[in-house]
Amino acid sequence: MAHTGDRPGGDASEASASGPADTGIWSRLKSAETASAFASLWLEIQSELVDGMRAGVVVLGPKGRGPFAPVAVWPEGMGGSRALAEVVEQAIRERRQVARAGKATTVDQSGIHQFIAVPVVVNDNLYGGVAFEIGGDTSRGAAAMTAQLEWSVAWLESFIRRHWTPPGDRLVTVLETVATTVHHQRFQEAVTAVATELAGRRGAERVSIGFLKGKHAEVRGVSHSATFGKKANLIRAIEATMDEALDQQATVRFPAPEDGPLQVTRAHAELHESHGKAEICTVPFAASDELLGAITLEMPGGKPLDEKMVRLCEHAASLLGPILDVKRREDRWLVRKAIDSARDHVRRLVGPRNVGLKLTVGTAVFLLLFFALVDGDYRVTADARLEGTVQRVLAAPMAGYIASADVRAGDTVTAGQVMASLDDRDLRLERLKWVSQRSQRQREQSEALANRDRAQAGILDAQIEQAEAQIALLDEQLKRIAVTAPFDGIVVAGDLSQSMGAPVERGDILFEIAPLDSYRVILEVDERDIGEVLAAQTGSLALTGMPDEALDIRIDKITPISTAAEGRNYFRVEASLAGDAPIILRPGMEGVGKVDIGERKLIWIWTHKITYWLRMFAWSWWP
Repeated sequence: MAHTGDRPGGDASEASASGPADTGIWSRLKSAETASAFASLWLEIQSELVDGMRAGVVVLGPKGRGPFAPVAVWPEGMGGSRALAEVVEQAIRERRQVARAGKATTVDQSGIHQFIAVPVVVNDNLYGGVAFEIGGDTSRGAAAMTAQLEWSVAWLESFIRRHWTPPGDRLVTVLETVATTVHHQRFQEAVTAVATELAGRRGAERVSIGFLKGKHAEVRGVSHSATFGKKANLIRAIEATMDEALDQQATVRFPAPEDGPLQVTRAHAELHESHGKAEICTVPFAASDELLGAITLEMPGGKPLDEKMVRLCEHAASLLGPILDVKRREDRWLVRKAIDSARDHVRRLVGPRNVGLKLTVGTAVFLLLFFALVDGDYRVTADARLEGTVQRVLAAPMAGYIASADVRAGDTVTAGQVMASLDDRDLRLERLKWVSQRSQRQREQSEALANRDRAQAGILDAQIEQAEAQIALLDEQLKRIAVTAPFDGIVVAGDLSQSMGAPVERGDILFEIAPLDSYRVILEVDERDIGEVLAAQTGSLALTGMPDEALDIRIDKITPISTAAEGRNYFRVEASLAGDAPIILRPGMEGVGKVDIGERKLIWIWTHKITYWLRMFAWSWWP
């Protein structure tokens, strides 16, 4: 059996291409209004499509409960067939396909025939069943013939959906169409499938779906057509009907009902006259009070377009339109999305509403112009710390042991104040030894002179001078035992209070001291800004310990060697304080220094760093 296309309930025009050539039967099938007429014509078509068909019956009834009765038999005038009745009753009762072999029931045939029946189920509701008696060559098997019969029954199901389903079932139809939309990922596939689905379920000759592009509608999907000519006369006529409905923002029907509103239907009339005399209905759809597009239905000649179908189409359009529009927007190229987004924002900006957006954009533009035109003071910012101008290191004068430590880091000292002292016991014992040796040699020298031993007296005189030199050296070392402050200042490093009795070697650093009235500022200027900093420039310093008071500084020296630390390169710049230093200043205090460079545009001041970074990044990647 030749089926009607890729989907059940397809358009009759499609099936005619692979079925019988009797176009009169097809036209009558499309215009049939009663179940009996439709079923009779359907059986007549099946008799030509199914090889070996000897008899057939269609049994229909109210949804679910019955009673189910034959509404059409083939051939016409055929008497009752017990075998057909039994097989169709079993299919209805068990709601499944039934196939069995049995003795032929027709008068002019003999032998074993196949009896096949399938139930007619729409939206999980039982409406009846159909059964065929098939003779001749049955080698194809019951399963294959049952599958063919299921495809053919889809036409009956489509008829029942259009004429018998109550409003609740029609809502299910709309939701099933929405499910078809969601099932497809790409927009073009989805819009074509939806148009075909609506055409099949509503029995329409053609369904077209279009979307607004600028001020006019553009057809994006036509039922049963994956591709269609954009410049075809038919497509232009359909787009004109969509424009007509969108301009009026209302559903437009042609021919217009007698009690309907007064509407402009010129484009609909032209489509009606030039393409098939079909009844036409165009339903616009929108989202958030914004028109998106329209759906145009063209019913076959002789088939009326009732009010219920119009309402159903309006409900379907209200649900399907926004979903399809989302798919259309998501299926665009990235460049197109950016252009459309910019156009939407411009439209919102110059439109009659969106006062808040206009105020925000206007304020942003004003500020941008202000910062682009107004000059401001540009200053280079750098981390800073305070150091003494002179920083003296006090070292151990000799090897020894710590005897006392009177001060530690942070203490203020005066010139000559004892800061620490070393243990002098070893030195005093050593001095006492040399004093004793000097006295002994002096006595021996006196005896040698008394004995007139001039040679021995000369030797002892040299030993006496040696002892006196050692005593003088020890006296000098004893004077240095106490470490004193060379000037008034503050101890910036050194704490021996926890090292009493510890040994030290000559030259070990014990303290660092800096004056309290003379300071210098060390700025760590980033390498990106060092080109702007010059000697003799002025600036200001804010210390962490006194953030409310800015100290004036003057650049004295720029060290031409960079230092890498904490992931950045910086140059050491020395500056001096202008004026008297506050009393509370202490060496080691840290803060932020700013060097005055000159006037620049405010927008440049705030964006030049990121601009420089982008330039360097682009240059590093540029071939």
